[in-house]
Amino acid sequence: MRQEWYDLLFAHWPVSAAVLRPLVPKELTLDLRQGTAYVGVVPFVIRNLRPRGVPPLPILSHFAEINVRTYVTIDDKPGVYFFSLDAENLSAVLGARLAYGLPYYKANFRIRRREGTIDYESHRTVRPRPADFHATYRPCSPELPWRPIDDSLERFLSERYCLYALISGHVYRTHIHHLPWPLQLAQAQIATNTMAEPLCLDFSSPPPLLHYSNFLDVLVWWPERVF
Repeated sequence: MRQEWYDLLFAHWPVSAAVLRPLVPKELTLDLRQGTAYVGVVPFVIRNLRPRGVPPLPILSHFAEINVRTYVTIDDKPGVYFFSLDAENLSAVLGARLAYGLPYYKANFRIRRREGTIDYESHRTVRPRPADFHATYRPCSPELPWRPIDDSLERFLSERYCLYALISGHVYRTHIHHLPWPLQLAQAQIATNTMAEPLCLDFSSPPPLLHYSNFLDVLVWWPERVF
């Protein structure tokens, strides 16, 4: 499956591994940075989602999404574990739940872009709630450099080329292919963020680590069973 991601904000908060461990399936090893776990809230827009070789359908292929995620690893393959993914496209929600075992939820969105600033608002319409987000954000630096060997925190959080999910009690890995993230530092005013309240996590402080990416072209493979 091919898709394009636009106007993406990485907002990350450090979380104690002891607090996070009960929230992640025991089969998955937390991937820590100097002993600290991170949880990210990531709003963006998907365009041109379609099976590879098939033209996109405007009604089904373009929609907003926001996810809540952390980082795990199995067999030295670091990846993403999603606590939730909210989308406005009901077909995408149902399809991703069925095919990938991902916790998608239906939400309403309002997104406006003006002079390089994105005003992004989402409101989940189903349980668990509340799970709302409203922020204005924009890049505030040139593109950050990337090297084949890069141990920076922003690359630890972003350069993940698979995701993990439990399907019928088994761990599945889905490979994702894309070029290294074109990251910039970001500024954001977050007016509402209750995306992690269903997890009983409080993101009122400290201020998040913020990065922005304008565009990424992505290939997503079918999930494969790990064990």
